Amino acid sequence: MLDKKQLNEYRQDIEFTATLCEQTLNFTSTWGIFSPREIDGGTQLLMKYLKVNEDDDCFDLGCGYGPIGLTLAKLAPKGETLLVDKDFMAVEYSNKNAVLNNINNAKAILSNGFQHVDPAKRFNVIVSNVPAKVGKEMMSLMLHDAHQRLKEDGKLYLVTVNGLRQYMKRNLKEIFGNYKKIKQGKAYTIHLASKA
Repeated sequence: MLDKKQLNEYRQDIEFTATLCEQTLNFTSTWGIFSPREIDGGTQLLMKYLKVNEDDDCFDLGCGYGPIGLTLAKLAPKGETLLVDKDFMAVEYSNKNAVLNNINNAKAILSNGFQHVDPAKRFNVIVSNVPAKVGKEMMSLMLHDAHQRLKEDGKLYLVTVNGLRQYMKRNLKEIFGNYKKIKQGKAYTIHLASKA
């Protein structure tokens, strides 16, 4: 049986610092959000292969507490970065972390995929650490919507568990007409598709 002291500790924000793409950020998170105590292995691998220009408009799909999106915002200070998540706590902590790190060109909003994103908005770079259990219907919506929302020559970077490797290759080729496997690690694969 947990005592009151232990329960109160669980209710405290979790705080840690991480370096992604040579950008050091402070994070606050909480239990119930994905990988609350550290940057997960998929995100760490993905961030080694991202290429972002300083004026790119970026989109983080399924942002959690913001490690990908806030790093994108730091790498693209002359662009705007939008972070979305369907979990209101994730959105709250992403916005908290933007303030904590003095990042003014990023904001997080509540959205299931692109559902609540301004339909006129277009992005140079869309990035997602795709949950393994996202389901094929939502995955189809995500990939088709990402294709539609990319600017000309825009890029979609995804990290998935290795079990989704062939599925991603097949679907990205079908939707984008191209596919590149950037890196396959022990557990995760980094995928890239470009809008021609």
